[in-house]
Amino acid sequence: MHDAPSRNLNMLLVEEQTLLRKTVSMTARSLGLGTVHEAATVQSAERMLRERAFQGAVISIDCGAQGGCHYTLELLDKVRNGLSASDASIPIAVMVDQATADLMRELRERQVSRVILKPFRAKILLEAFAQMSSARGTQ
Repeated sequence: MHDAPSRNLNMLLVEEQTLLRKTVSMTARSLGLGTVHEAATVQSAERMLRERAFQGAVISIDCGAQGGCHYTLELLDKVRNGLSASDASIPIAVMVDQATADLMRELRERQVSRVILKPFRAKILLEAFAQMSSARGTQ
């Protein structure tokens, strides 16, 4: 999947499901894609983004539980507006349960590089991180 040696990239995975986070993190490390730092909540992701620079991120954004569907994009906005230790232009992929036209427009405005629809296999996340890793290697 990835032939280049690990460049020790730090990438962030924001996902509430522990098993998925652990699987992706351990597999990415064993494939030499870099280190995937895990955050189960937006709050822990915000803390991690303040403390450390990441070269890429995959962030789960879910519809609010209240009536209607309202996605929380504040974490994306913080990164894109330079309110983290990471470069504001890092590649970001998002995981969503449904992709409406309005959401896709919002994500394009925030320069999201990939949209991953739920449900998916862990392999899809690994491919996203591999893509980020190889893109950073060409810069």
